[in-house]
Amino acid sequence: MLVLPGMEDEKDGPPERPAAFEDGQDIRDRAFEFACRVVKFCQQLSNGGGVGRLMVPQLLDCSLSFATMLEEARSAESDADFISKCCISLKECRESWTRLRVCNRCMIGPSQEASELVQEGNELIAIVTTIIKNKRKNVAAKPAAKKAERLVRRAKSARPPKREYEFQIPNS
Repeated sequence: MLVLPGMEDEKDGPPERPAAFEDGQDIRDRAFEFACRVVKFCQQLSNGGGVGRLMVPQLLDCSLSFATMLEEARSAESDADFISKCCISLKECRESWTRLRVCNRCMIGPSQEASELVQEGNELIAIVTTIIKNKRKNVAAKPAAKKAERLVRRAKSARPPKREYEFQIPNS
């Protein structure tokens, strides 16, 4: 079960979905945790007032959209739909990462948490970028694989050419 910092006491919510991989964390779970950490960070920004409070709505929007679009990609209707949703998610993650970098550089909000969120955002960008590149590569390879498969089927189903032999009848 995923336990987020500052949420150890909360037992009244629904149980968290366990990570999909034993030795690693599913990207959607990491995105969800990232969004929750940004929410907590934004609470601190809002309480601090000033410029930080002005940054909260946009930072919340992009970080929550990042996690949401990855969840939507899971139920994509096609490969193109999956890639599209992942690309939108990547844009939202980049926006979150940029806003967090500004907070970190300008010392708005808790600097340790801002620094950690910047690092996590950077890692998430790299992961989602790789997912998109791999999916595009796999989609591009599909037509070539299908064409090769069709050629193999044709070759197997084709009848051998009819051979005509000329026989000579001896002593005729």
